[in-house]
Amino acid sequence: MSVTAGRPADADDTFPKLLARNARVRPDRPAFRHKDFGIWQSWSWKEVHEIVRAYAAGLAGLGVGEGSKIAIVGQNRPRLYWTIAAAQWLRAIPIPVYADSVADEMAYVLDHAEVTHAVAQDQEQVDKLLSVQDQVPRLTTILYDEERGLRAYDHTHLASIDSVVAAGRESLAKDPGAGARLDALRDAGRGGDLSIILYTSGTTGRPKGVMLTYDNVIRAGEIGSSFDHLSETDEIIAYLPIAWVGDHIFSYAQAIIVGLCVNCPEGPDTVAADRREIGTTYAFAPPRIFEGMLTMTMVRMEDASAPKRRMFKYFLKHADKVGERILNGESVGLVDRLLYGLGDFLVYGPLRNQYGLSRVKVGYTAGEAIGPEIFRFYRAIGVNLKQLYGQTEAAVYVTMQPDGEIRADTVGRPAPEVEIRIDESGEVLYRSPGVFVGYYKDEAKTAETKTPDGYVRSGDAGFFDPEGHLKIIDRAKDVGKMKDGSLFPPKYVENKLKFYPNIKEAVAFGDHRDMVTAFVNIDLVAVGSWAERNNVTYASYQELAAHPRVYAMVAEHVDEVNRSLAAEPRMGGAQIARFLILHKELDADDGELTRTQKVRRGFIAERYAPLIAALYDGSKTADIRTEVTFEDGRKGVIAATLTIQDMQRHPVTAPAELAKAA
Repeated sequence: MSVTAGRPADADDTFPKLLARNARVRPDRPAFRHKDFGIWQSWSWKEVHEIVRAYAAGLAGLGVGEGSKIAIVGQNRPRLYWTIAAAQWLRAIPIPVYADSVADEMAYVLDHAEVTHAVAQDQEQVDKLLSVQDQVPRLTTILYDEERGLRAYDHTHLASIDSVVAAGRESLAKDPGAGARLDALRDAGRGGDLSIILYTSGTTGRPKGVMLTYDNVIRAGEIGSSFDHLSETDEIIAYLPIAWVGDHIFSYAQAIIVGLCVNCPEGPDTVAADRREIGTTYAFAPPRIFEGMLTMTMVRMEDASAPKRRMFKYFLKHADKVGERILNGESVGLVDRLLYGLGDFLVYGPLRNQYGLSRVKVGYTAGEAIGPEIFRFYRAIGVNLKQLYGQTEAAVYVTMQPDGEIRADTVGRPAPEVEIRIDESGEVLYRSPGVFVGYYKDEAKTAETKTPDGYVRSGDAGFFDPEGHLKIIDRAKDVGKMKDGSLFPPKYVENKLKFYPNIKEAVAFGDHRDMVTAFVNIDLVAVGSWAERNNVTYASYQELAAHPRVYAMVAEHVDEVNRSLAAEPRMGGAQIARFLILHKELDADDGELTRTQKVRRGFIAERYAPLIAALYDGSKTADIRTEVTFEDGRKGVIAATLTIQDMQRHPVTAPAELAKAA
């Protein structure tokens, strides 16, 4: 099956050219803001253009030139985004790196990308770069944004961004022809030039460097901007990893394309408050962010007075009944509409304000499946939340949800100019203007991923429903079969478990086995609050996770998931027969999750093989010793004896033949 749309891209645009256009067309409009020490600092497009131009001149003086690779490491800061633009001005290649990468992960990316210069946010990232210099022989120069703690460092190959910008201004002032040469270099750029290399999160192995041209990124940004009617009056808060393709499109590409303002929060802990102050109109968050906000709301409401709890529950029930219909502009009775208006004054409006979503005209979630109940909650209280399906290799956009066609169980229709087809194995393939050039220094993997006619193998299994909306089941390689032939989609089962606020993460097993089993991670905030209200004492995550009452609570959730699966013809055989609650949270620093918080299924299966064996050999308990990495890099070992819980599996309501159909 194939669904198609199309339009050619401009072959000459680059981001430095668009930045110069913004300085001419909207010189005084706010381009960037950054909150520092509680005060918002602002830069106009004219100011940003002047800084980036001087920065490019300064970088040229440090040896950065066409084809040079420059790494960017840190949280969302204006000067780090300006580094991307300054590198592109010189026709160099920016390489954003995940700020929370441990030293060895960072060393791999820097060495593989052949990085010669690196720009870091602060002392922590500088220290990390210095610690791996012997593994990255091409790295000669490190720049930094925040000076705190770095004054006493040897500055032979170390400099502040401000000093490089100042040096660039000085060189432009001294040499009358320098500016003309710099502008000529900018104007020589073409849409087919390499714009950026973004490394994947490495779910199944080493990260791969995805090469995207200006045509890829700009056309993808234009498609999204046009679809959602973005303009220079819009505001976005930039808080997701700058190495992630979503942030690059939303907080960099679209900002420059339409001239909207990018707001950088003071820190990760102030995002909600800063978003509330700014009044974001365009928002993006992965499901875990929306899940976390809802969990905190429910936890706080449990501590509220009885009248407030009753009011909260009453109006949420009414919102669930009519809120989404009102948001979609559908016909709703006068009484229901008036009651919703009262609820908006008392409950929905304050909730949106608390989340910093009062002014959001469109919000997106992607990266993982979001629970239907969570998705509907936000839409019911008046947040125009949508799902999209995208990949780094597509410069984000594969499918989008048009207004009036927003559903929790699909990821929408093919985005404009995107073609999608489903092959005979059920894998989703797509072709679009955003499709990447290839993987850096990996022609074999590129050939494996891209078909001769330009389609990209997504690695995801899915299908189109009768209305032409795409449904994603799981990673194609992860969808398996039980011994009896029943379908086993682990991600589908895991997402059902994660819909409960008490369950933070889950990993299901069952391919080529006679039953499905699962690991569960509890959510410490939600379960900790529950424990406090129910007089359950504990001293650590490990102790709380092992508590019999916590097991009983999780078992209730698992039973509800089993009942849900039993009611689905294709999924009834994937009911969970046994589970255990892990003694530690799955962690990216321990290699169990990627830097975008996706489960590394193969690594977990190998690391916790004794626990999986115990789940399938009938054991009632299992012993485990696990090496963990602390925040300061030290290693330690956690030992535990875990309880294994047996579960009832319910009769499948559909005929057995349908339940076994793949």
